[in-house]
Amino acid sequence: MPDIAGLRALIGCRCPRCRKVAVYTHAAWHLAKFDRMHKNCPACNFYYEIEVGFFWGAMYISYGFSVLIVLLVGVSLFYLADDPPAWVYLVAVASIITILTPVLFRYARMLMLYFFSGTKFDPTCITRS
Repeated sequence: MPDIAGLRALIGCRCPRCRKVAVYTHAAWHLAKFDRMHKNCPACNFYYEIEVGFFWGAMYISYGFSVLIVLLVGVSLFYLADDPPAWVYLVAVASIITILTPVLFRYARMLMLYFFSGTKFDPTCITRS
């Protein structure tokens, strides 16, 4: 589990090793390029894709995010909207997941980098590279 500074870096989508530079090249709202990542960190030269297909595991994390959204929206609509028709559930869930796709994609990959890459924060890595 990362410390508070590590959590702040994870939320800010920063490199897990140096925590200085953003992993993504464009903002999440730039829909044509929200998924573009640097191959290496510009500051510490950390190669993000640890092995071929490393980010395939992020699909499972993204799936978990989507299931959580379905549950939260479903329970919220059931109690707050007095159990509306099924089409309301479908439209609400589909809309929310579609709108949040860039964010879910990015944070699924960031969680893969921070928790499954085996990389630790190294404050001296910038001076060594």
